[in-house]
Amino acid sequence: MRLLSAIMAIVFIAAGCASEDEKVSRKADKLHQTMLTVDTHCDTPMRLSRVGFDLGKRNERGCVDFPRMKEGGLDAEFFAVFIGQGPRTPEAYETEHSNTLEIFDSIYKSLERYPELAGLALTPGDAWKLKSEGRVSVFIGIENGYPVGTDLSRISQYYNRGARYITLCHSANNDICDSSTDANGPEHNGLSAFGREVVAEMNRLGMLVDVSHMSDDSFYDVIELSRAPVIASHSSCRALCESPRNLDDEMLLALKKNGGVIQICLLSDYLRQPEPNPEFDAKMKELRAKWKAMEGDLTEAQQEQRWAEYSQLREKYIKLATVSDAVNHIQHVIDIIGIDHVGIGSDFDGGGGIEGCTDVSMMKNITKELIRRGFSNGDIAKIWGGNFMRVMSQAQSVAK
Repeated sequence: MRLLSAIMAIVFIAAGCASEDEKVSRKADKLHQTMLTVDTHCDTPMRLSRVGFDLGKRNERGCVDFPRMKEGGLDAEFFAVFIGQGPRTPEAYETEHSNTLEIFDSIYKSLERYPELAGLALTPGDAWKLKSEGRVSVFIGIENGYPVGTDLSRISQYYNRGARYITLCHSANNDICDSSTDANGPEHNGLSAFGREVVAEMNRLGMLVDVSHMSDDSFYDVIELSRAPVIASHSSCRALCESPRNLDDEMLLALKKNGGVIQICLLSDYLRQPEPNPEFDAKMKELRAKWKAMEGDLTEAQQEQRWAEYSQLREKYIKLATVSDAVNHIQHVIDIIGIDHVGIGSDFDGGGGIEGCTDVSMMKNITKELIRRGFSNGDIAKIWGGNFMRVMSQAQSVAK
């Protein structure tokens, strides 16, 4: 009899837990139907030129496509036109400008192919309209101001092609500003003179200035100069994870004063302090040496193989951060500067992906964690897009 009672108690507890999980899931589903959800950074356009990758179909590789956006309840995704830092010569600038326009074209071709699934969004109103039609939104951003070169007119060209933010630099310094991760250290000690012109031009157009990847001095120069709120499209909190790519608390306070927003990056190295991993480091060194030895441009198959080998190494040796870790960063921002200045920028297909949210189909898991922690519906809506859309609208108002 005692055994039967014990079994019944276990069954009752399990049923109660399942019921609670179901309640959270149902609430998350309802929230995603009514709020506008926005991810402010993915590098998926790098995959658009690869054979077999199709945004209109559920792909085995990659993190983002239109069907999985619908599965995950994500209404809008910022597709980053990424150009890696290279030589700062007139010839290189011309080449990368052409490459930039080609990436724009690849995004447009996907949209033209699947007009029933997705559309281009240029304003918050566009995104809401597309949601009402049952379609997902594609916004465009540019990651790295490198292709601008020293030609200010290119900024308006990119804006007219649909770009609504520019991440002013990437992993190395350029002619606009210093990067947070350049091995040679600062060059301009913040924004260059040309960089100040770039910020002013972006304000004039209503284009968001993205401070992710910038050095601290560059960040403060932008905050001082910009007439519009700025964004950190995919960064996290230095107080929880010591990385030059993250913002410290003083920077968060400056961001609040500016009216801007930080979009928490779903990349393990920016969410949780990496532990020493000599075995992984050694394997990575071998892998880099292997591919560096292959001179010339890699074929598409070789690029896929390189990425697969890199991914396999990370999967074997790296313990991913979790959805809970990501929400810890969201909570930290709220603790320091309030609910109105935080959002989500996954960096999917550029290294982003954590346990419980490895691709865009799993975005509701973040919502579920927020619900479990007692966040209100209104606050969840702000985190998932309301804050960012407010900043975007304000930047466009400043331009008017």
